[in-house]
Amino acid sequence: MRKIFLLTLLACCMLLDAVAQAAQITDVKWGVNKADVLRIVVDVTDTAGYAVDMEGDTLNLTVNADKGAQVPHSKAVKSSLADFLKIVDKGSYTVVRVPLKQRLLEKSYKAFVLKKDPATGRPFRVVLDVTPRQASYSGSGAATTVVSNRPVVSNRPTKTNSSIKKNTVIKTSTAADKKADKKKSSSKKKNDNKKNTAAAKTETTVNKPVNKSDADKLAVIKGNGRFRTSGGLDGKIITLDAGHGGSDPGAIGSDGTKEKNITLAITKIVKEILEDKGAKVYMTRTTDVDVFGPNASDAEELQARVNVGEKYNSDMFVSLHINSSVNKNVGGFSTYYYPKTDNDLRLAKNIQNKLAANFGVDDLGVRQANFYVIKRISMPAVLVEMCFISNEKELTLMKGQWFQKKTARLIAEGIEKYFA
Repeated sequence: MRKIFLLTLLACCMLLDAVAQAAQITDVKWGVNKADVLRIVVDVTDTAGYAVDMEGDTLNLTVNADKGAQVPHSKAVKSSLADFLKIVDKGSYTVVRVPLKQRLLEKSYKAFVLKKDPATGRPFRVVLDVTPRQASYSGSGAATTVVSNRPVVSNRPTKTNSSIKKNTVIKTSTAADKKADKKKSSSKKKNDNKKNTAAAKTETTVNKPVNKSDADKLAVIKGNGRFRTSGGLDGKIITLDAGHGGSDPGAIGSDGTKEKNITLAITKIVKEILEDKGAKVYMTRTTDVDVFGPNASDAEELQARVNVGEKYNSDMFVSLHINSSVNKNVGGFSTYYYPKTDNDLRLAKNIQNKLAANFGVDDLGVRQANFYVIKRISMPAVLVEMCFISNEKELTLMKGQWFQKKTARLIAEGIEKYFA
């Protein structure tokens, strides 16, 4: 009897020990996206609770899991927010400390969990996103850090520079509008020409001001300001923007793969799917070219893409990109929007939900950003980051037709659901 008791007690101890060892941190990773948001990902062997708090200038992420022996005590970080992070073993729990280089705004950090995914072998993860003061989550016009091999031309946020001349504004018209305006055109021709070159302030890209000649050449097309948000895809006007192109390769993979080629291939497939469902689809570029033309300034190139959507009085504008990070382990889909209408966020959610639910990669979520092409256009617009070219696994994926076709199909399904 005593032997049975001892065996039972031993089994219980082993069970308790197994439970105690169940939740263990196996890795702590970090990444910085194009909006300069610092993401910290804690890999855990099992479900674990967490908490976030500020301690002076240090942001603490506490995870109820043991620190694995293979996890280092600190890691160097390349971010405007921090130079390193510390992983502190507290026995029954672990604290990831982030000494900050700048004071954060309220609600500028958030934590969440990603469930274990047996299909892809990804563990349970605790994720902390930290947004710097100058980042575009708040809709401000400050600069963002670009983590690809070169500046991301079509993603740059904007700020006002009062010393620059105002852009020429061209309004698109319906046939009825043109007929009515024709009578007035001859008497107003001289005045209109003067207005088109009048001096005033303009929007320009950060750290690369638009000089006088650039401003004089820049034409801003304004559509009729009307867009449809329901009633199905049939007859809807959609503009698709294949990120980068021509002289701008975008981010470049370790094997020389260029972002501009992947975005164009996927955009063409999206166009075909949407047109088969009755939509009228325009593309900012259909070949490997600069949209504005050779030797364009950033402002000219960005505005040329916006102009396509405005010219055709589009109901929606979707810009497709590939992400990149200095941290090669970061991956996943994300969708950006700017809340200029009541429908930008809804569009972003519909597309992101489709991508996140049907791929075995990280769901980086829907994020607010003041990227030029989604902020300066009048209709609902989003910018989709279709995985990371800096992640070797995702680089291999995105070069294959299976990934390109599936990604295009899911984006088209998200658009279709938005109009449903």
